[in-house]
Amino acid sequence: MMGGNIAHEYMAPSEAGEDEIVFCERCGYAANVELAVAGFEPASDAAPGSGEEGPREIATPGKRTIDDVAAFLRIEPQALMKSLVIVSEQRGPLLVLVRGDHDLHEGKLRRVVGEFRLATADEVEQAQGVQPGFVGPVGSTLPVLGDEVLRGGRFASGANKPDYHLAGIAADDVVSSYHDLRVVRGGDRCAECGNPLVSERVIEVGNIFQLGTKYSKPMGATYLDEQGVERDIVMGSYGIGLARIAAAVVEQHHDDHGICWPASIAPFQVHLVVVRTADEVQTALADELDAALAERGLDVLHDDRELSPGVKFKDADLLGCPVQVVVGRRAGEGVVELKVRASGERRDVAVGDVVATVVATLADS
Repeated sequence: MMGGNIAHEYMAPSEAGEDEIVFCERCGYAANVELAVAGFEPASDAAPGSGEEGPREIATPGKRTIDDVAAFLRIEPQALMKSLVIVSEQRGPLLVLVRGDHDLHEGKLRRVVGEFRLATADEVEQAQGVQPGFVGPVGSTLPVLGDEVLRGGRFASGANKPDYHLAGIAADDVVSSYHDLRVVRGGDRCAECGNPLVSERVIEVGNIFQLGTKYSKPMGATYLDEQGVERDIVMGSYGIGLARIAAAVVEQHHDDHGICWPASIAPFQVHLVVVRTADEVQTALADELDAALAERGLDVLHDDRELSPGVKFKDADLLGCPVQVVVGRRAGEGVVELKVRASGERRDVAVGDVVATVVATLADS
């Protein structure tokens, strides 16, 4: 969208992510599903009726969906072709074919035909002579675009006749042009090495766009090179999403009680909790520790609210600072409790050792 033909995205795995990527654990190939390609798969020859005699008509009463037809014919969905009628703003009505177990990638198709929409039921019937569910490529007067996976295979598809399908359709006999049109999913073969791809939901936290001279040229933004020749500035865009990074960290580092911030990005490294603010010994010791930790360069969230200990502990877990220091009933003995938020580990620490112990704990987290 920014005009860069080459873009590199930085993704953080997250089940709550708005994007999906596929990647290969063997060779390192990785791409957003918007652009991902998969390796060649042998085209199906498992459709019933396959043979040199050509397509064979089979009655499929009331069977409109891929799953229903596959179950009725006792074949796998990959032995079928989905036949979709679309209306392109530039090219008018078109018939698009993808394998039965695949989904059409609208973005990929848009790069081939421009803006388009799915045809209405009336438009489908006008173009194919039949309602959706029994549409097929044999005898169609529309230009037929097929996904690359169909190349060389035989499949079953609609017969352009109510309640009938054709089996043994040779894709090469009906497809006008092949293109990469399907959504790549986990389990598909890597185009680089053939290993099964893995899919994962992700949050985009940064990107780089190579913009070239798309913006500098129309703006007249130039520079003088070493020979004094005026040239267009070559531009790049380097973005990092601070709010997205925070969201991704929370998605990756939490438990049932709240956030577990990594020390490197935590808004506060230490959550200092005073159990009883009415206790002067506890309050004085907490103030002393707050000053000592701050002097060491640590950010401290000092909870001296006049609330019950349970509320404070719940809030401390919810906010998720890496280390919690609890000043409680043993304050008079010079002992406090230290809790590591991520692991839940608790231990008593002498006041004189608190700063060094916190620093060491943060270094290990």
